[in-house]
Amino acid sequence: MTQTQFEPKIFTFDEFIEWYPEDSLFRYELHNGAIVEMPKPRGKHSNLTGCLIERLLITIREMGKGGIWTIPRESIVKPSRESGYEPDIIVLNKETLGLETRWASESIIQNATSVKLIVEVVSSNWRDDYYDKLRDYEEMEINEYWIVEDTALDGFPGLKQVSVDYAALGGKKFIGNPKIPTISVCVLVDGEYQVSKFTGNTQIISPTFPQFNFTAQQVFDLAN
Repeated sequence: MTQTQFEPKIFTFDEFIEWYPEDSLFRYELHNGAIVEMPKPRGKHSNLTGCLIERLLITIREMGKGGIWTIPRESIVKPSRESGYEPDIIVLNKETLGLETRWASESIIQNATSVKLIVEVVSSNWRDDYYDKLRDYEEMEINEYWIVEDTALDGFPGLKQVSVDYAALGGKKFIGNPKIPTISVCVLVDGEYQVSKFTGNTQIISPTFPQFNFTAQQVFDLAN
């Protein structure tokens, strides 16, 4: 995603929420006190995200969690006083949403216990997904975080950023050299993320979604 940086004023999370324009055509996130414009996903990025949501919802029903886990259309995760992220996909546990004092009125998630899974599909700002969000979700103790990155991403100026690394645009240290489409599954173990990388015809292994019977390539094919 192409990002637009606002004036160098430092915002708190609450100031960011108060500022956030209603009915905006764009998404916004707060990164270390700076408001960043995140254009709406389009093309293959949007198609991949939508199809992945559909497959996750099917898996949720197959696991007997249909009335318990949900994927909201929009939500903002608050990992700290200076940051707020709107994930591409977030799976929430309705059994613990009652503890979220700002959910009903503002769609804000503040507790890791409410989150079963976060998925980010990499576009131009891949450093956010691989560095900032990975660090912040880990510190927040989100149990599972997927980064999806492919090599055929289009529709984004400059072809710059998924933690499903959809465009293979991430750093070589994350998805290798040469870069190949990669799904990184980050699982919290003793307070730190253990990262497993899935490519090609390797079946994705997810502790939260053990019945998600897809290979990495099958996930990437969803965008075609």
